Amino acid sequence: MIVGKVGAFVFLARLVMVIPDTAIGWRPLMAIMAAATMTLGNLAALWQDDVRRLLGWSSVSQAGYGLLAIVALGRSDLAIPSLLMFLVAYALATIAVFGVVVQLRGLTKRESYRGLATAHPLLAGALVIGFLSFVGIPPLGGFAAKLLLMGAVIDAGYTWLAVVTVINSAISLFYYLRVIAPAYLDAQTAPQPVLGRWAASAVAIASVGVIVVGVGAQPLIRLWNLIRILPG
Repeated sequence: MIVGKVGAFVFLARLVMVIPDTAIGWRPLMAIMAAATMTLGNLAALWQDDVRRLLGWSSVSQAGYGLLAIVALGRSDLAIPSLLMFLVAYALATIAVFGVVVQLRGLTKRESYRGLATAHPLLAGALVIGFLSFVGIPPLGGFAAKLLLMGAVIDAGYTWLAVVTVINSAISLFYYLRVIAPAYLDAQTAPQPVLGRWAASAVAIASVGVIVVGVGAQPLIRLWNLIRILPG
């Protein structure tokens, strides 16, 4: 799923870069698609009680955020760095969150995550890191990505799209909290079985990666700019 989505964004970016801006008026259409996709995904996820369905609709909204970089291509120097930052942050957060679900042997009901912080505090922490990165809370990778994405579309003349992104991010916090809050505030109803250490290690590495990308966003952008100006 992650590889497919990353590949789709790379293909789409390469495609629109060779299409003249005035040829078919693709930019306004892409902006509307971005706003509609993030809004649909977040509204559909609002009342999901199945965690996998919630994550599925969440991934739809994340695709909408990623389209911001496509809208800005050719009009903002932040477009490509924001797309790269988004793809890295999204991939790491997704691995962390889905890794928790896998580690819990595929538990899907939101009720099953009650008291998770008591039974498995590290898994609960990874879930929080992944979810808050999706929202765009500092200092996580998702925050740096969304900041760059909104800066790119503002540069491109689509300030209204940045406003829609902020509103949708606030909406998404609500349904993530529906999972996070019971995990920390409610008593555990039943012990959750977990897989072995390899799955847990993948979750831990991805979670740390989300933090590292957020904290090291500025050096990463500088490195990208340096690579661009080096002679080929």
